[in-house]
Amino acid sequence: MGSETKHQTIGIVGAGLVGCLTALAFASKGYEVTLFELRPDPRTVDSSQRNLRSINLAVSNRGISALKYVDPAMADRILEHIIPMKGRMIHDITGKKQESQIYGLNGESINSIDRSFLNCCLLDELDKSKVRTLFEHKLVRLDNKSASKMTFFDHNNIVKTYSFDYVVGCDGAHSQFRYQLSKVMRMDYSQKYIDMQYIELYIPPSEDPENKFAIDANHLHIWPRHDFMLIALPNKDGSFTSTFFSPWSVIDGIESSDEFLKFFKDNFPDAYDLIGEFALAKAYDSNPRGSLMQVSCYPYSNGKGIILGDAAHSMVPFYGQGMNCGFEDVRVLMELIDANEGDIDKAFAEYSPKRKGDVDAICKLALDNYYEMSSKVVSTGYLIKKKVDYTLAKVFRNKWLPLYTMVSFRDDIPYSKAVQIEQNQNRLLSNMQLGLVGSAVLYGLVKFGQYWTRNTK
Repeated sequence: MGSETKHQTIGIVGAGLVGCLTALAFASKGYEVTLFELRPDPRTVDSSQRNLRSINLAVSNRGISALKYVDPAMADRILEHIIPMKGRMIHDITGKKQESQIYGLNGESINSIDRSFLNCCLLDELDKSKVRTLFEHKLVRLDNKSASKMTFFDHNNIVKTYSFDYVVGCDGAHSQFRYQLSKVMRMDYSQKYIDMQYIELYIPPSEDPENKFAIDANHLHIWPRHDFMLIALPNKDGSFTSTFFSPWSVIDGIESSDEFLKFFKDNFPDAYDLIGEFALAKAYDSNPRGSLMQVSCYPYSNGKGIILGDAAHSMVPFYGQGMNCGFEDVRVLMELIDANEGDIDKAFAEYSPKRKGDVDAICKLALDNYYEMSSKVVSTGYLIKKKVDYTLAKVFRNKWLPLYTMVSFRDDIPYSKAVQIEQNQNRLLSNMQLGLVGSAVLYGLVKFGQYWTRNTK
């Protein structure tokens, strides 16, 4: 890294998870970094005013690898607060039966952490760095030519303009940075809303002094009901952040809190007792309905500006890879800067073609996985295939890997390659099944032929 690096300036828009990690990553390489955020500092906001559109995070190997790439000690400090989830816990419709479905081949886990808490942890890390963080700054314009000059309204509604050598947008699915960047480059862009809404719910800690968790803390809990479902992820205080997903027609067909309570009691009787009647009614009346959408665009950079995370590829949350993919964006970009000996122009130019295939692959997997979580997890055929898949993985070790293992527990296999490997394995399984059926038919024909010969002499 040359001495000129220390004189290069980086402006980043969005102090969410990906924006914070991007700022820390550039700062760790010696760049002068300024981070802008539209909202107030979340650490100064009353916890009762927290975002009720948030879905708990499942941190897996890709996210952990990116944290460790930026700062291993920081990663260790953050990972002290995670709760490992070794598998899914499936709750049946009676509320009396639960079934554990383990994720990893060798005891691996994904890890639950509260989104707001993680964001505050990263902001605390920024306070220890040389990054300049400016809250309540609303981006209104990028420079018409290079996009390296940004204009904001500050918290007093005063116009301020800042110039940088390079700028980065990490301001989420509804990115203003992306909108402004698209004006100074030829960017393909599409946005698709999914027919799905979600409401955040809350399972309080247990009153049992010996166990603060009302249900198993080391599982991601799922109540699959085909057209809709409920999930719950554990928090350190013994509570669970729970989320109800359904098509809009389902929730729009419920016209009162009383109807919602009946619907919930009929479909999730054990969760009804865990959450409580009053809390459910209040959630129906007060909690916002979140919408889900996927964003796709290309390329991600014009040479001086680049978009990362949800600003580039918002995805639905059903594979638990949104944040992990965003963090991996940061690691991939930093590795390209390293490979180009600090030349950001070259790194930005190489980033889009390197990342596009993997981003498309995980966005599709995320969308497809809703069907798995809401329906297939209770399908006999799915469970048999999963058992065969994991048995082959145990027998052949690294020669055969389940898709979930490659996506969640391996950071050295790109998303697109994981999909390709899984497709190849599925073809092998299909050929094996056809071979077995063919062998059985052939054996039957031989036996019939022998029988016919003996009895027609």
